Amino acid sequence: MATTQYRLRSKANKNVSIKIRLSLNRGNVFELNTGFTINPKDWSETTGLPKQNSETNKKTSIDLKKLDSYIIDNLNADLGKGVLIDSNWFATKINDCFSRVIKTDTSFLVNHIQYIIDNSNTRKVKTNGGFKIGLSASTKKNYTLFRNIILEYQKNIKKQIQFLEITKPFVDKFTNWLINIKKYSNNYSGKQLEILKTVCIDAEKNEIQVSPYSKIIQHFRENENDRYIQTLSFKELDSIKNVDFSNIEQLNKFKKENSELTKKLSITPEKLKNVRNWILLGCEIGQRGGDLLEITSENIRYNGKNYYIDIVQQKTNKNVTIGIIAPHVIDIIENQLPKKIPHQKLNEYLKVVCKLAGIVEVVKGTKLNVESNRKELGNYPKYELITSHCFRRSFASNYYKNIPTPILINITGHSKESLFLTYINKREDKDANADLFMQFYEKLNQVKQPQLKVLKNGTNN
Repeated sequence: MATTQYRLRSKANKNVSIKIRLSLNRGNVFELNTGFTINPKDWSETTGLPKQNSETNKKTSIDLKKLDSYIIDNLNADLGKGVLIDSNWFATKINDCFSRVIKTDTSFLVNHIQYIIDNSNTRKVKTNGGFKIGLSASTKKNYTLFRNIILEYQKNIKKQIQFLEITKPFVDKFTNWLINIKKYSNNYSGKQLEILKTVCIDAEKNEIQVSPYSKIIQHFRENENDRYIQTLSFKELDSIKNVDFSNIEQLNKFKKENSELTKKLSITPEKLKNVRNWILLGCEIGQRGGDLLEITSENIRYNGKNYYIDIVQQKTNKNVTIGIIAPHVIDIIENQLPKKIPHQKLNEYLKVVCKLAGIVEVVKGTKLNVESNRKELGNYPKYELITSHCFRRSFASNYYKNIPTPILINITGHSKESLFLTYINKREDKDANADLFMQFYEKLNQVKQPQLKVLKNGTNN
């Protein structure tokens, strides 16, 4: 019968390593460091565990008991599978129990993800104009979330993932876990595979050996027919623009009748007007929520005739200039530029504004289930599905076909038309492009149309 035992190999008056001894039988005995240390005076020879004389020692004792159970449980399971039990197996299980990774070992996937995160501020990123230094905050966040997903998956498969193990069977199993076990959307699952491929390619550039398949991992996105995007039409924006927030009695009544929607919010006319201005401004300039909320008077330029908003997009580092011509937006930037608000609060308040504006039509879309923490497809009142990201899509959708697409792309910051059309869930309309060409052609020829002149023919007739 296999047994484990903890012991110290020194009685010096300083912290020493706590060893764990695994005995399978008389000829198979392994002893390794647990990774924990303790002063011998705090060690109980009777229990073979730390004395319970401090919170630190109590915590260490709990961890050692956890390790003991983990080793025995995995030993029984792996013996039944015919797994070779040796010192390497033993060392791996000790690290797996506490999700430890040997940071100096570059062959492990998690280590290189951490390397990218740790060096995010000095990494070169390709841009249209060449390169910039430093990952954006959102990209760094994506790597951090990806690392956490990999750590969780490693716990699930009970092993640390090495780059050479990232083969097609591995990717297939990982994809199945993302979609069927974790219930992530196709979009989110595909994004994780895209990041996995990026990490593998980057590892090879850093002279780390990777599997050939890891460089050709196929990622995916949801089908066009499965995408449900929400936008605010010009008519709905008019409703938002015209809604009256001044009646305190009506606002209090609304708050009581919609307690689930408003319970965490302080509903005042001033706050609702501020959010309304963010909505109206956001739907007219086509920028991401993070860029929108950073706009101050310093971003606004007036040349004596027109107003312009200059932005450097956080995600792409692109310089974008938007001309402002809508009278209600000019009024906002001249007289009531909205005050900054946390992104999450904006998303909470704008649902209140949209409901007050009567945007309650039941539409199909995805909504976060707070219990499962997953988005679920269903039919919901439209105001429940509106977020700050809808502003940019509303701008793109509302002006699509009314303004040449290249101009819209220069404002939204999309790198090419195909991405822009995917973003608003539209297919390229070649007839519309041809019609637009003919319109511009007619205008061009009207300008060039020659004027008829009467010329003398040399006679009196």
